[in-house]
Amino acid sequence: MSSSPTPVPFIDLQAQHATIRTEVMEAVSRVFESQAFVLGEEVSSFEADAAEYCDARHAIGCASGTDALLLALMACGVGPGDEVITSPFTFFATAGSIHRVGATPVFVDVEPDGFNIDPEAIEDAITERTKAIMPVHIFGQTAEMDPIWRIAQKHDLHIIEDAAQSIGAEYRGRRSGVLGTVACFSFFPTKNLGGAGDGGMMTTDDDEIAARLNRLRVHGDVGGYEHVEVGLNSRLDALQAAVLKVKLRHLDDWTEARRANAERYDALLTDYRIADAVQPPVRLPERRHVYNQYVTRVPNGKRQDVLNKMRAAGVGAAVYYPKPLHLQTCFADLGYKPGQLPVAEQACEEVMALPIFAELGEERQEIVVQTLCKSLGRQAVPSRPRVLRAAA
Repeated sequence: MSSSPTPVPFIDLQAQHATIRTEVMEAVSRVFESQAFVLGEEVSSFEADAAEYCDARHAIGCASGTDALLLALMACGVGPGDEVITSPFTFFATAGSIHRVGATPVFVDVEPDGFNIDPEAIEDAITERTKAIMPVHIFGQTAEMDPIWRIAQKHDLHIIEDAAQSIGAEYRGRRSGVLGTVACFSFFPTKNLGGAGDGGMMTTDDDEIAARLNRLRVHGDVGGYEHVEVGLNSRLDALQAAVLKVKLRHLDDWTEARRANAERYDALLTDYRIADAVQPPVRLPERRHVYNQYVTRVPNGKRQDVLNKMRAAGVGAAVYYPKPLHLQTCFADLGYKPGQLPVAEQACEEVMALPIFAELGEERQEIVVQTLCKSLGRQAVPSRPRVLRAAA
């Protein structure tokens, strides 16, 4: 397939910004006029809105999603000698934060459908050193939380949600952010709710943990330069809070557009008769999937060839994640071997994400699927006539 100008980017943040430019620039100007750049009213106002959105009693902003994980672990008392059970199929920060506080990540396999941690594998991994479970709501769909709650209660464990990809997602009517002891969000620009740089947030219903998070993000200071413990410098910038407050008002509309795009992909993959070769993601029951990514499976060792041809044709596609955490070089001393967590390892070999951003539009989705057909060596002919609407 010959190269050509990019007809479909993997993500288009400029398209999103164009729809809210005036609101965002007014908010940014307000911060510059105030010259109050760290914490303050902008941050507390956004935290109140975010807490309401997640149906949580408390939301505490911080400098990044990684810091949110670190602070949550610290607030739950996780430290040297402790173990935290988590998924090997996620971004590095999940396990990296556990290691950074001196604890040991204990990896268990994931479920084949939703790619989230397998609850049946958790209990077998619990030891006397286990302090917490860190499920990851991967790609915008929550983990199966009921059995995880039961296990945590039985063994008196904290649940720290890695909710970096799942703001607005729901499990049986409850929002991501209130499905454990404390939840951690990322506002990296490419997230469903993304800032103008790094930013993060923790949510909790626990008053004591909220108070500890509030002081841990400012070096453990309770006021008047009185430091009752050693924390971090991890404050959410007022500029980020102002931008996020604007974007939060639009989040549900963007989410519904992503969900509509996902349903359209599902139909297109069937219409073009390639759902056997590019398998759509599974929507699990009693969930609200927010599609931080639309992640397909390309089985039978064909993923890399398809990915290369898609990119050569100028169509955005990406792999999340090409190597599981238990096989990362930096965790070699933990002793995991290839084949030990086979579901996660297979996912790493097969997953491929397609563009899913809200402004994508039907016409560009059709291009994506037609390119998939050609990349597979198949005819790009649908089983029924298509009536298209252009991208927004």
